[in-house]
Amino acid sequence: MANTPQAKKRIRRNERRAEINGNRIGRIRTFIKKVEAALEAGKKDDAATALAAAQPELARGVAKGVLHKNTASRKFARLTKRVAALG
Repeated sequence: MANTPQAKKRIRRNERRAEINGNRIGRIRTFIKKVEAALEAGKKDDAATALAAAQPELARGVAKGVLHKNTASRKFARLTKRVAALG
């Protein structure tokens, strides 16, 4: 258990940040799922629109520190490849 005031504060801060970061990751997953749903339905226009909306969310996740830049880049590249192959 935390004994020092600094350690107690750190625990409180970590709990708040974990909730915020979890919400950010969930938001990114939602945007990715929209792209994948459009791909499953075979709607290239909807998939391309959803991909254009997902790209800034992935970049924001990198900027906020919840995703590694290579992870975001890989996800975006794979989704882009799948959208291009749909046509």
